[in-house]
Amino acid sequence: MTEITGNRIQRLGRFLFGEAPDDNPPERVRSAIAQQQYESEILIGWVQLAVVLTFGVLYSLSPKTFNSEIMFAPVPWALSLYGGFTLLRLILAYVGRIPGWFLGLSVVIDMSLLMGLIWSFHLQYDQPPSFFLKAPTLLYVFIFVALRALRFDAFYVVLSGIVASLGWLLMVGYVLYFQGMDPLTRDYVEYMTSSKMLLGAEFDKIISILLVTLILAVAIVRARRLLIRSAIEETAAADLSRFLPPELAQQITEQKIRVQAGEGELTEAATLTCDIRGFTRYSMNFDPREIMVLLADYQSRMVPVINKHGGVVDKFPGDGIMVMFNTVTKSETYAADALRCVDDMCAACMAWGKEREAAGEAAMELVWSVAAGPVVFGAVGDTTRLEYTVIGDSANMAAKLEKHTKEEGVHGLTTKETFDLAVSQGYEPPAPRAVLGDRNVGGVDAPIDLVTLVS
Repeated sequence: MTEITGNRIQRLGRFLFGEAPDDNPPERVRSAIAQQQYESEILIGWVQLAVVLTFGVLYSLSPKTFNSEIMFAPVPWALSLYGGFTLLRLILAYVGRIPGWFLGLSVVIDMSLLMGLIWSFHLQYDQPPSFFLKAPTLLYVFIFVALRALRFDAFYVVLSGIVASLGWLLMVGYVLYFQGMDPLTRDYVEYMTSSKMLLGAEFDKIISILLVTLILAVAIVRARRLLIRSAIEETAAADLSRFLPPELAQQITEQKIRVQAGEGELTEAATLTCDIRGFTRYSMNFDPREIMVLLADYQSRMVPVINKHGGVVDKFPGDGIMVMFNTVTKSETYAADALRCVDDMCAACMAWGKEREAAGEAAMELVWSVAAGPVVFGAVGDTTRLEYTVIGDSANMAAKLEKHTKEEGVHGLTTKETFDLAVSQGYEPPAPRAVLGDRNVGGVDAPIDLVTLVS
């Protein structure tokens, strides 16, 4: 029975407040919410200051219907106190984050000053206490409650509504204490046209304050949960894009694609490989941390060039980079895109080499290969871990050509077939390219024609 009741309460909670987010959202999400709340406190301070100034201007311009010889005029005093407190709060908001206890205290002070201002009307106008129950200034309560919604924290909204309701209940109790039952009436017309008090109307005000507070609190909790879930999903998508091609991660998160092992797509694509020649021998002479810094520097220079030409990094095998064109990101000029990418990567490599030499370090020697043809692009693995990859002769050919560059003494190779396809797609080589006819490439059954990309 207890379990059934608990399930019903959970369902009711989800219905009212929406699905609960992770109890421990990422630090970036918590920081974003904290920053938003900090900025909201500044906004709340300015709005409250504007309310004080508006009320002060209206009070100073409006004709005074009370006796000008009255000894006590509380409105200027109340406005001055509230204005001073608002300025203090605004200064604290700019200086740093206001502690929670001060925010709670400010809610109590806000409502207390407002109720005190309304209470003072019967003194200022020399009327019985029931007179102040008719003051339209009570409507400012809803402004103060709504202001707390800017902080995106339901606690302070609820606190404002409770303090306002208790304050008005005390005001009603004050009237009954000092006037007894004399001001009570059940005649609505008499209530509207005199200083008589209608208990039902006063309770209506309290109920209205509480209902508005409840509605705002529910709305804030629902919106906050939605914000946290959205921020978590955005963070997850950003993290996912670090392990998958960004375009693929975007498709998975935005289009709600369910990735399953064994699913694939047959497409014409170009495979580009980039590698540091002699890196294994080079890395044996350096500290592992220095090697990782070098790889990060190398990849940070090559990947932007790849992205510029629409390439998608398939993987980073050691010191290599495997790039696909026309798999996730579609292009009708995929072969031309790949060769243009090699040209720009070569230029980036030369600039990087000059920087390293200027710093007294050895320049890195990069090699490239490109091959185009049909490939199957999809996910492999099992239910616990998946990996996107490409399978096809052209992908294998690119890997073989990369190894063959050393035998030819060049830094870049492609097949003649791929080069001709790229030219037909609009590729114009920046310099004449040498054709290497009838070359025996390791792992390839018959001789093939090759074209140098980088001499």
